[in-house]
Amino acid sequence: MGKLATTPFDAAKYICTPEAVIELLNDAFESGHAEYIASALGVAARSEGMTKIAAKAGVNRQALYTALGENGNPTLDTLLKVLGALGLRLKCEAGEAKAA
Repeated sequence: MGKLATTPFDAAKYICTPEAVIELLNDAFESGHAEYIASALGVAARSEGMTKIAAKAGVNRQALYTALGENGNPTLDTLLKVLGALGLRLKCEAGEAKAA
């Protein structure tokens, strides 16, 4: 039997609506994991087109790929710019206080 050809999975191909982007990002924010948040933001940006989002955000495209990549750690400024380019904003709500 021959080798099975595979391609890397890219969730950005399946995030096709604003509601899907919002659901993905809300899940990431609720997780509290910085790596997941950066990854989800990257998926959302790729779903819209990284070049388009970089231009709207006023960020260099390659820098955006780096910030939102596998080992990326976007600054708060980059996070806010990308969310703005996606037509989104952050919102806070009360949650359970963590024990000290």
